[in-house]
Amino acid sequence: MAKQNVAEQFVDILARAGVERLYGVVGDSLNPVVDAVRRHSGIDWVHVRHEETAAFAAGAEAQITGKLAACAGSCGPGNLHLINGLYDAHRSMAPVLALASQIPSSEIGLGYFQETHPDQLFRECSHYSELISNARQMPRLLRTAIQHAVGRGGVSVVSLPGDIADEPAPEKTTDTALVTSRPTVRPGDADLDRLVRMIDEAGKVTLFCGSGTAGAHAEVMEFAGRIKSPVAHALRGKEWIQYDNPYDVGMSGLLGYGAAYEATHECDLLLLIGTDFPYNAFLPDDVRIAQIDVRPENLGRRSRLDHAVWGDARETLRCLIPRVREKTNRRFLDRMLKKHADALEGVVSAYTRKVDKHVPIHPEYVAAVLDDMADGDAVFTVDTGMCNVWAARYLSPNGRRRIIGSFSHGSMANALPMAIGAQFTDRHRQVVSLSGDGGFTMLMGDFLTLVQHDLPVKIVLFDNSTLGMVELEMLVAGLPSHGVTNVNPDFAAVAEACGVFGVRVEKPKELPKALKAAFRHRGPALVDVVTDPNALSIPPKIRAEMVTGFALSASKMVLDGGVGRMLQMARSNLRNVPRP
Repeated sequence: MAKQNVAEQFVDILARAGVERLYGVVGDSLNPVVDAVRRHSGIDWVHVRHEETAAFAAGAEAQITGKLAACAGSCGPGNLHLINGLYDAHRSMAPVLALASQIPSSEIGLGYFQETHPDQLFRECSHYSELISNARQMPRLLRTAIQHAVGRGGVSVVSLPGDIADEPAPEKTTDTALVTSRPTVRPGDADLDRLVRMIDEAGKVTLFCGSGTAGAHAEVMEFAGRIKSPVAHALRGKEWIQYDNPYDVGMSGLLGYGAAYEATHECDLLLLIGTDFPYNAFLPDDVRIAQIDVRPENLGRRSRLDHAVWGDARETLRCLIPRVREKTNRRFLDRMLKKHADALEGVVSAYTRKVDKHVPIHPEYVAAVLDDMADGDAVFTVDTGMCNVWAARYLSPNGRRRIIGSFSHGSMANALPMAIGAQFTDRHRQVVSLSGDGGFTMLMGDFLTLVQHDLPVKIVLFDNSTLGMVELEMLVAGLPSHGVTNVNPDFAAVAEACGVFGVRVEKPKELPKALKAAFRHRGPALVDVVTDPNALSIPPKIRAEMVTGFALSASKMVLDGGVGRMLQMARSNLRNVPRP
């Protein structure tokens, strides 16, 4: 048997770590690794048109599966293109291994063609970023990188010169077990006892939940029921907390709705669970606050804190539930549920009149119809900007659906690349990209990736010919909108020219039929929906600095865009409120 080279050993270790595909664009310094993938039965090479797409796709795959995913870029410009998607994956705690191919090792530091120093450049968006400078380093260094990505949740970057990748691998070393999942983290008894005292002493407790509550829905509901607490959530907590939640009072943040703001400000104790919600202007400064988080560096960095509890949400709540005293007074909970429903009534009424006849089409209507027609286990990928608004207010989680986007990094152009990664995990699962025309056109080259790999992604394009969120910020700041207009083609015609099913929708009555046809189509499809660019009504009381910093209470109806099925859910929860 021929001796392995370093590239082959590299690919073999990735396969044993559970990596099934490597997203990237080929290039000379990367060629030995790509060739090793070609000859390996356990890993596929996924050719994309831009390395940024490769990183976003790997990050989405990791979020959907919870397992390590990988991407690669050739030396210099090739791997630099990865950086935006890697920032997003890292901030989303998605375990991703990035291979940054490097120039010949003998030329590093001499100003060689395409020379950069990726081991330094990627440090801010990774837990681990190192250069392999000789073949004997590779096995241990790659394993260390994998342990960082999986164990800490985030990105690791390995820089590998092309000449070293082509060298003979060192003699086979003893196989080393690799981390495949993260452990549960239980707080110490002293921390638990103090938190129990704080909860028992508080008359009004509110839970504010983020993405750290993934897998802890049952525990959050049992805990909230025991202490009669309203449950609010951040955007990244929506898919984990909002469904089957009789204590739901909505979402906080500029894109939020309902009574979340009031519930977090009118309580005696605010308990932050698994959230690194960054907008501190939404958080109170005059109530007691305790925080539970598996990452100790998150504790107290957004607000003043009375008690910090280091532990994962599910295990910590399991410890708390039998210890806290069950509360019997639910007046605060019922008042917040009523306020939540009332708040939604006022918003929805403005956006339900003749919405099915309005031209240009209300984007709220598009999101509502999409929510009704999409599969019960669909994966939605959401572009940053106004698509975030419609996803936050109209997509209904149910415990099986997934809703992912660039919710922490806030990058444009993420939805299509994320849909690529999500669809590769399961070609039979419905994947829907909610794309804005600005984000879609930014990485439109990878629309062809859907064709090349025959990925049945469905793109619902909110085509309002403007950068809507940026225009909103300008208007609220008192500035004339400038530089936000897009001159767009007929995207359905573009899709058809690429060999993709495409349909353009300009009237509301055409929408259900168009979506049904796209969902029924076996391959990729694009529905180009011409939407109203003036979909938001902006009250004059908004301060510009608040919108720019995403720091205004949505409970004060910052954005008067509807909230879709949220009202229906709130009305349902009111049935639990005792009548006098």
